[in-house]
Amino acid sequence: MAYDHQNKDSCLDHGRLHAVDRPEPAECAVRDATIAVRWSRQPTASVAILLCTRNGQAHLVEQLESIARQHWPAWFVALSDDGSTDRTLEIARHYRDLWGGQRLSLWQGPQRGFAQNFLSCVRNPALSAEFYAWCDQDDVWHEDKLTQAVCWLQSIPAQRPALYMGRTRLIDAQGRPIGLSPRFRRRPGFANALVQNIGGGNTMVFNHAARCLLSEFGTQLERSSLEVVSHDWWAYLVVTGVGGQVLYDPRPYVNYRQHDANLVGANTGWKARWLRLRLLLQGRLRDWNSTHLCALEAVQGHLTEENRQLLRQFRQLRGAPLGRRLTGLWRARLYRQTLVGGLGLWLAAVVGVL
Repeated sequence: MAYDHQNKDSCLDHGRLHAVDRPEPAECAVRDATIAVRWSRQPTASVAILLCTRNGQAHLVEQLESIARQHWPAWFVALSDDGSTDRTLEIARHYRDLWGGQRLSLWQGPQRGFAQNFLSCVRNPALSAEFYAWCDQDDVWHEDKLTQAVCWLQSIPAQRPALYMGRTRLIDAQGRPIGLSPRFRRRPGFANALVQNIGGGNTMVFNHAARCLLSEFGTQLERSSLEVVSHDWWAYLVVTGVGGQVLYDPRPYVNYRQHDANLVGANTGWKARWLRLRLLLQGRLRDWNSTHLCALEAVQGHLTEENRQLLRQFRQLRGAPLGRRLTGLWRARLYRQTLVGGLGLWLAAVVGVL
C-alpha cells in the first residue's frame, strides 16, 4: 500500500505504537463521528502540542491555561516562536518555569511565515511522540479536545497515516461565542483535498506515521525550493493522497478566536462567501492549485495509483480548452463540500481560473 513505504523509512519505526502496546478496551468515543473506541488503561500515549507563536501576548495565557486543563494527561508543548517582539517569550518562559522543561520547551522558528513554522516543528528531530497536535496561539481548547482525537487515532493501525480534524466554535476577540464554523457532510478524500481544505490546523491531531510523511515530504520540497499554501491544507492532501485515514469530527472542541490580527478567518457568512468568490475570479484558487500541483508532483511516487491518476487528470484539465476542461472536471469527480462551493468550482473552470 502507498502509505506503508515498505517499512523503509526509519522514522516510521521510531515511536510506533505496536499491537502489543495497545491498551485494552474501556470507554472513549468520538461523538457523531461514526466511531466508538473503548480503552481500559490510563491514557498514556504521548501527545506533542506544536504551538507556533508570533506576537501572541494578548491571548497566549488563555490558550496555555486551556491546554493545562486537558483531560488527556500525557501531553507536552513544543512552542516555536517566529520572532516575537512583544511579551510572548516572557509568557512562554514563565509557563516553562511553572510547568517544568518536560512540559514546555522553546524553539526558534524559521521566520518564513506561519505555514513553515508549523511544518518546521514536524521536521524537528528533537521531537518524539506518538501523536501530534497543531495549536494556534489565540484559541481556547475544550477540556476533552485531545481525548476525542487520540481515542479515534488509537483505533487506526499505527503504520497507517491518520489525521483527525473537525469543526470549531467561533468566538470574538473577547471570547464571546458568535457561532460555529460550517459543518461539512461529504466524506473527506483526495478528490476534495485537491480543491478545498476542510480542516483548520488548530483542530488537527495526527499520528506518528503521518508526522513521518510530512517530515519526509517537507525535506523533498525543501530540496526542490517548493512551498505549500498552508500547513493544514498540505496535511489533508498528503494523508488522503497516500491512502491514509482522515476523520472530520462534526463536534467542535476548539474555540476559534475571530479578530483582525489572526491569520485566517473562519470563512462564514455571505460577506465571506462574496470575498471568496472575488478572490476566485482574481485567480487566487488558480495560484493555490498551481502551488500544490508542483508540490504534489515532487512526491507523487508516494501517492496511490488512483490518486496519481487523479493528479494527472487535474493537471491536464486545467490547461485544456473550455469544452475539454469541463468534461475533464466532470470525469475527475473533484468536489467541494457545499453546493455553493461546488458551483464556485465549476465557475472557476468556466472562466479559466482553476
